Amino acid sequence: MHLSTLADDEALRAFLADDPSEKCARVARLICIAAVSPAPSRPGRPARPELVRPREVPARGLGSVEGRAALCHAVAHIEFNAINLALDAALRFDGMPGDYYSDWLSVAQDEARHFLMMRQRLQQLGYDYGDFQAHNGLWESAEKTAHDVLVRMACVPRVLEARGLDVTPNLINRLREVRDFDSVAVLEVILAEEVRHVEIGTRWFHYCCAARALDPVPTFRRLLSEQGIRLHPPFNLAAREAAGFRLEEFAPQEADPC
Repeated sequence: MHLSTLADDEALRAFLADDPSEKCARVARLICIAAVSPAPSRPGRPARPELVRPREVPARGLGSVEGRAALCHAVAHIEFNAINLALDAALRFDGMPGDYYSDWLSVAQDEARHFLMMRQRLQQLGYDYGDFQAHNGLWESAEKTAHDVLVRMACVPRVLEARGLDVTPNLINRLREVRDFDSVAVLEVILAEEVRHVEIGTRWFHYCCAARALDPVPTFRRLLSEQGIRLHPPFNLAAREAAGFRLEEFAPQEADPC
């Protein structure tokens, strides 16, 4: 069996692993990844957390340990899904340059590390991953964009991960107010490293646009409209600029008709 085939098998095993610890360990050992055919329809995940509709996930304040743990659980769930999203970006889309697959492997490994950091913090608070309800919105976005790498690059890293750049500073400030500096430290690492992840999505979105002779700015806005996505402020302008965004891609959308 060729080395590339072995690597593909290992990447698939990581993607399909149900146990979070096993998934993270397998991702950490990966040395390369490439598209496979057919790509699996969905990743492995544990039986818990219970998945509910987004509006059914209870909102909790940060004044209690349970409330802070619920926030850490929500972030851990995002990071767990982000592992699968990064692996899927590589496994699903064939015919991209080699650097594309290397980039998404590096993202998967970062996300696995972020998940383990946040899970450890959750355990320090007396809870574990799976102890709170969560929703499946991130993976549903992957399913909606599985048909086209251009759409995936536009609507997952440049919308979902970019939204993390916008909201995380406020979460950090709120946790500082309740003196949860250990959780702050984890979120600061995640925020700093997510800028690169969004930049990777931007870079490959631009690559796909160039390959199809498309202008990135109107193409991005068109794809958001087609996917029913509307961006809302506040925006972390510095982080978005560092990740390759142009202001006209998102800020003017506030005045667009629904």
